[in-house]
Amino acid sequence: MKKINYQSLGYGISVLGLAIVLLWIGIFKFTPTEAKGIESLVKNSFLLSWLYKVTSVQGASNLIGGVEILAAACLLLSFFWKKAGVWGGLISTITFLVTLSFLFTTPGVFSTVDGIPVTEFFILKDIMALGISLLVLGKNLRG
Repeated sequence: MKKINYQSLGYGISVLGLAIVLLWIGIFKFTPTEAKGIESLVKNSFLLSWLYKVTSVQGASNLIGGVEILAAACLLLSFFWKKAGVWGGLISTITFLVTLSFLFTTPGVFSTVDGIPVTEFFILKDIMALGISLLVLGKNLRG
């Protein structure tokens, strides 16, 4: 019986999961609901607020969604093509650094519930996503 390589299995599941989430969220960015939903995050971001000067709320959301879909495609291709893995790791790393910056740029993102500081929990998943992105980048940069 062949021994299971849990590290490789875990890596594969993590990358596949991240790609699915990026693809799903990227596609959702093309809807008016999501475009409006991210508006407060984007307009307060020192990294992304310029988008609203060159395009509409929906246009900015579409651009962000397109980047997320591209990152997802490259992550999936990383299993077969190292160059795609480098691009996928790089694009998704930048994506999650930007989204994590929302924790520091969006007014009212932190509140207190029963004496415990809380935040928009959907952003916190990006810490794990950033880690997976860096793993993909590192693995595909190694020759």
